[in-house]
Amino acid sequence: MAAASPPRRRPVAVPVAALAALAVLVTLAALALGRATPGGLQDHGATQPVAPPLVAQPLWPDLAASPPPRPPATGAGAATQAAPQPVPDVTVPGHDIRTVDVRTVLAKDSTVGPEERRALDSCPACDVRSPEFRDLTGDGRDELVVSVATPGPVVLHVYLLADDRLLPILQVEVLKGFSAATVGSDLWLYEPTGAFVRTSSHYQWDGVRLGLLERKVEDTGPISGPIAGPAGGATNGGAQTPTSTPSAGPAVAQRSGRPSAQPQPALPEAGAGAGVSSPKTAVPVPIRPPSAPSEAKP
Repeated sequence: MAAASPPRRRPVAVPVAALAALAVLVTLAALALGRATPGGLQDHGATQPVAPPLVAQPLWPDLAASPPPRPPATGAGAATQAAPQPVPDVTVPGHDIRTVDVRTVLAKDSTVGPEERRALDSCPACDVRSPEFRDLTGDGRDELVVSVATPGPVVLHVYLLADDRLLPILQVEVLKGFSAATVGSDLWLYEPTGAFVRTSSHYQWDGVRLGLLERKVEDTGPISGPIAGPAGGATNGGAQTPTSTPSAGPAVAQRSGRPSAQPQPALPEAGAGAGVSSPKTAVPVPIRPPSAPSEAKP
């Protein structure tokens, strides 16, 4: 007898609902796997509300607002000033700026004021200090730096040698007791504008003259730090120079013990005089507290 063939199994019909449920499970598993892998979708919960930026709320809004500070006279702004003119009737023999006579240059310079001219005569409270020579334009050649002490302020002059003529590229009034330094080809002036307060003025060559790049007021007391604010007036080529920083201009700020974000050169030693010298570190002198009164004897 022939062997009986096995019975054929009928295909089982899978309900559509079961297929749909299986698809949902596969999708959920894929999402869960995506959360566990780097770069996958993740649920961090509800988002934090976004706070609007802080807006200045003026006090006394009815008062007239002050005008914005003017930028320093450097770069494109310096083009509005007249270019420096050579000192008349003064030539530099051999193109050596160290051979010029300082008093002759000051006497011939038309920008020199009457107080300075008194210093050239027999003014007892005046003094024409010995000249200094520093490269302040970055061309590898020295410029002439002259300091004239008058009965009032001290006037600093810087002259540039062009061929055999001298061009006045800076004229600025500073307080007595000021000090100066060069950092690279930049000029820094430091003035004692108050008790434990020093005003630093940074001048830089702009292609035409030495322009004021920034001015800062620094606290040199026991808790030292920069104080932003207006400083004493300065003249650049006979014109008033604004007291502002490159971005924001003078603005009164809170005193802070933190150092300034702008890299600052080392301050010259206090009492260094008016000569242009290499910067030195200034050590603040602490204030000694008053001694307690002794007890009265019976």
